[in-house]
Amino acid sequence: MQISNQVVLVTGGGKGIGEALAIKASQQSPRVVIVADRDQSFAESVAARCESVAEAICCDVCVPTDLAKLTNHITERYGSIDIVFSNAGATAKGGLETSLEDWNKLWQINVLSHVELARLTIPHMAQKGSGAFIVTASAAGVLTEIGSLAYSVTKHGSLAIAEWLSVHYRRQGVQLHCLCPAGVATDFLDLDDPIHQFLHMSALTAEQVAEAAFEAIELNRFLVLPHKEVLEFFQFKTQDYDRWLHNFSRVQERLAKLASKNQS
Repeated sequence: MQISNQVVLVTGGGKGIGEALAIKASQQSPRVVIVADRDQSFAESVAARCESVAEAICCDVCVPTDLAKLTNHITERYGSIDIVFSNAGATAKGGLETSLEDWNKLWQINVLSHVELARLTIPHMAQKGSGAFIVTASAAGVLTEIGSLAYSVTKHGSLAIAEWLSVHYRRQGVQLHCLCPAGVATDFLDLDDPIHQFLHMSALTAEQVAEAAFEAIELNRFLVLPHKEVLEFFQFKTQDYDRWLHNFSRVQERLAKLASKNQS
């Protein structure tokens, strides 16, 4: 699918991967790029740097009425929504001690926001027989996130949503993609955290991740793995699940010892 002359929506577009996706989309002659973010000033800053027509809209994807207002505005003003980057996401550190508040927050933004945005856009794409919906998940969705139980679970959920949508809508002309990067040089990386220090060693820029996403859209490839090592780990996981778990537990043990050493 080509971006030219399409109406493109990017949620979580005010910074990080979303910012890079919006800028990249603007370079490919779209009809318009909609930069949606819960922080209006961030969205406006990105829209101002887009190389084509762009509009900044304040939207909290965790609020269904916000998403309904967003999609209604776009369709009323521009006639359709052709390409959706369902990109907003959040993380929280911790394992079994993670609070219910954090679980609910991550469940809402990393899982249910994709469902609600898909509900509001994909049936229209299917009706006209074309469109693309891209879910930003994470390498944690195909592997795991050692430092966050809630992030791992909800990003597995993000991947599951994209898979289900692909099964149900690809034969109706809708492209589905799931973007699963590992470490990305954005505010998500906390360099005081040994686990994030580990991810930083192989981190890509947000622009490199966006490049991989647009290549996948052009080639209609579902799973987008910008980090080559993630594909290797994923293949190893499917070949020998128990050995993969054993090896990851060893990594976790080393990182836990490093964290303990840093705290002492």
